[in-house]
Amino acid sequence: QVQLVESGGGLVQPGGSLRLSCAVSGSIFNFNGMSWYRQAPGKQRELVAGITWGGGPNYADSVKGRFTISRDNAKNTVYLQMNSLKPEDTAVYYCYGDRYYSDSDRYLELWGQGTLVTVSS
Repeated sequence: QVQLVESGGGLVQPGGSLRLSCAVSGSIFNFNGMSWYRQAPGKQRELVAGITWGGGPNYADSVKGRFTISRDNAKNTVYLQMNSLKPEDTAVYYCYGDRYYSDSDRYLELWGQGTLVTVSS
């Protein structure tokens, strides 16, 4: 069973930094790529950053220049480095991975359980 486990959330002051981790129980190459989403209270879940193997990263406009998505293949872990945090970044952050299996024409997706990030003074 492939699982995604997020960690690294917590309380941080505006302007501070956090690094979120998404550990894959297996290989990150089970997926075509992986992403970070977030969901603030009363808001819909939104894409924050994504990365595909062999492709470049992409970011939501609201986090460009502040957040960086990266991976460690040996550790089967994807990271989200968050700098210059703002109160608007407060949300539950979710790791996500998906993969299309062309041999069976099936599309699978998997979500982590989420980790809470609170940006407040």
